[in-house]
Amino acid sequence: MLVPVILSGGSGTRLWPLSRRGYPKQFLPLLNQHTLFGETLSRCARLDDAAPPVVVANHEHRFFVAEQMERRGIHGGSILLEPCGRNTAPAIAAAACHLLAAGDGRDCLMLVLPADHAIADVAAFGAAVRAAREAALDGLLVTFGIVP
Repeated sequence: MLVPVILSGGSGTRLWPLSRRGYPKQFLPLLNQHTLFGETLSRCARLDDAAPPVVVANHEHRFFVAEQMERRGIHGGSILLEPCGRNTAPAIAAAACHLLAAGDGRDCLMLVLPADHAIADVAAFGAAVRAAREAALDGLLVTFGIVP
């Protein structure tokens, strides 16, 4: 089973004045009428055999996260709240520990995604995830990247 882990702990400092501490860029409709976080949720929902996501977020953004998940009909996902941001590795570790404690972690693959990326070619994203899944099932750690 593939478990999307969405990292949504942004501090809201990079796109000031639009993005602010209480309203970071992942919750803004920057490219169209949808938020970047909402678009990430939608991409995850289209993946083959994907479980509901685990979202790691700042406790101040819990209502944004829950509202966006509800708006897209995502039920059964988990929201892990950080008391304060500690960056990527601790957020991923918290998600892994959560999955293990829930009994889902031993036989799943985690697909770790930032909440604020814009991906125009969703079909190519899905194809990349399918290819990465095969490599991960062979025991490899797979990372994605783009040419800046």
